Amino acid sequence: MQDDIARRVVVEGMVQGVGFRMACAQQARSVGVRGWVRNLPDARVEAWVEGPAEPVRDVVEWLAEGPVAAQVSGRSVTEEDPQQYPSFTIES
Repeated sequence: MQDDIARRVVVEGMVQGVGFRMACAQQARSVGVRGWVRNLPDARVEAWVEGPAEPVRDVVEWLAEGPVAAQVSGRSVTEEDPQQYPSFTIES
């Protein structure tokens, strides 16, 4: 979409094995953004979030906390060009 923005977010801490990817996908889908979320080999989680600016910002902020069982100790956010993903998916 024309006014879409995209952010790549890498989250660290206790973020694997706590339902982080599923909760992230639910959050993203609930506000209508597209992209993906996946575990990284170094125990971090990476997410690509794109769509209208306000919902993207909402999900990026949510990623600073994550689901209740997670303990986020750090987060990096990078501005990216939207890739026009059709939906939000959980990657393996």
